[in-house]
Amino acid sequence: MKPVRLPAAATLALPRWALFALGLLYILPGLIGREPWKNDDAASFGIMWTMAHGGLNDWLWPNVAGLSMPEEGPLAFWLGAIFIKLFGWIDGDVFGARMSTIGIFVVSTLSVWYTAFHLGRRNDAQPLRLAFGGQPEPDDFGRTLADAAVLIYLGCLGLLQHSHDITAEALYVSLMAYLLYRSVRYVEGPSVRNAALLGLALGGLTLTRGWITPAALVIAMLLCTVFLRLPLLRSVRHLALAVLVAIGLTLVWLLPGELIQPYGHSPLQAWMEWNCRQFSPPSVKSLQYFLRVGIWFFWPAWPFAAWAVYAWRRQHHVLHIVVPLTFVAMLAILGLCHPDPDPSQLLPLLPPLAVMAAFGLLTMKRGAINAIDWFSVMVLTICAFVLWLFWFATLTGWPPRMAYNALKLLPGFKPELELVAFFVAACVSAGWVALVHWRISRQPAVLWRAVVLSSGGLILIWVLIMTLFLPELNYSKSYTSVAHQISIHLPPNSKCINSNVGPAQRATFGYYGRLPFAEVGQKQCDLYLLQDSTRVADKQERLPKHAAGWVKLWEGRRPTDDVERFRLYQRVR
Repeated sequence: MKPVRLPAAATLALPRWALFALGLLYILPGLIGREPWKNDDAASFGIMWTMAHGGLNDWLWPNVAGLSMPEEGPLAFWLGAIFIKLFGWIDGDVFGARMSTIGIFVVSTLSVWYTAFHLGRRNDAQPLRLAFGGQPEPDDFGRTLADAAVLIYLGCLGLLQHSHDITAEALYVSLMAYLLYRSVRYVEGPSVRNAALLGLALGGLTLTRGWITPAALVIAMLLCTVFLRLPLLRSVRHLALAVLVAIGLTLVWLLPGELIQPYGHSPLQAWMEWNCRQFSPPSVKSLQYFLRVGIWFFWPAWPFAAWAVYAWRRQHHVLHIVVPLTFVAMLAILGLCHPDPDPSQLLPLLPPLAVMAAFGLLTMKRGAINAIDWFSVMVLTICAFVLWLFWFATLTGWPPRMAYNALKLLPGFKPELELVAFFVAACVSAGWVALVHWRISRQPAVLWRAVVLSSGGLILIWVLIMTLFLPELNYSKSYTSVAHQISIHLPPNSKCINSNVGPAQRATFGYYGRLPFAEVGQKQCDLYLLQDSTRVADKQERLPKHAAGWVKLWEGRRPTDDVERFRLYQRVR
């Protein structure tokens, strides 16, 4: 017997304007005025910026102002470079690159919505018919599940920052959501068209983060056909077509790279070597990371998803459990087999977990739902209040202890009142109060009531951070100030600079400081920018061995980093 009994009143869909507004509030903050932050965000922007202002070699051999980075794949950077060309004239290249995150976000949320919708309107997912009627219609039931899946997806803590960074991971999770949707449509009715679209999704994943994950997911889809007792021969034939389409799409990059040999190199070898480093036997380190980080990274999806598996355990071979669960299991295995675990291995699990979690809501007890509601209200409201208090303290100096703790991490920073940012933060905070009042006073019976506060509260926190504290974050996480200092001390008519700086620093220095870094393969320059530590003595500096001597032109660092240090040298003739 199915575990679900549900009246039609519980399947009222979330108003379209409300879902649209939540999506805008989620993705727009941080789009304007946010500088590239250190590490992956700045490094990815550097590749996009180099492509947008470079030639064919830069599009075939990803690099950051001459620093080779061909390992992952070029698709995310191609997309960012195209958006720089289209929208960079509005507010600079950083804004243009960040515009690509909007399209990526739309693809991922629509994919999650339509996946849950198509699964929810199937006969095997429908709730039991009530004795006197009044059960929901299949399409209404599917729409309600789809709304709940999107709310859970937006409420996942692990997605928040990665969906706003201009990195390959943002496109990776979006393509994973689309692949999940195409897999559901493929299993529902295998056809040449579905196989071709499935191949495009697999090819996109391959060009974004390598071939290991797409290959594993092909195996997962083959397992789904076995579990669901579908015709095996037809499934294998269509999956073979999908794989051929994926290979053809991947060759769009690799074949020209082999023929043209950008900068004297073929991207195939570096790309294959990087892929082979992404897989190793499972280790205790990976398991510990998966459990320690996953418990908050997948919140609030994982409790609902686990409950869905338990609640539907007696219903064998149902599509809405088999497909997402198979994806989750395969992706979890890949995460455990990664030699250097990080959040990029956890991100692909979010779309299937969100879809599974929506089906877990169907049988969740009212007491558990109320507990999650109150937990969300209390924790997120307290967090919002603390953020407002810290913001007030940085501006006024009261409470003095809180102001000291906030500003001691930002030496030299002068906080100022930004009226537009304050107005946006105040309006969103008022909206949160209205949402909590509606939830508590009305106590609606709709299915998505259990997760609307979780997603709404997380959006509130993100908006407050990206409005009230964006100047502080730019000050502490960006290398823009260092880039301006270096450009001031750069000798006139400087032709090229060698350097050992990382990709994030190189991208920021190249864009904001217009430093003429040496191109790929170019070796000897008269200038050298050294990145080292303040703990390294002057006599231990690692300058190029081929030069006879150097004179130091400048030394500096970020105000918020006491360890990292940069020095600019000129070769003595």
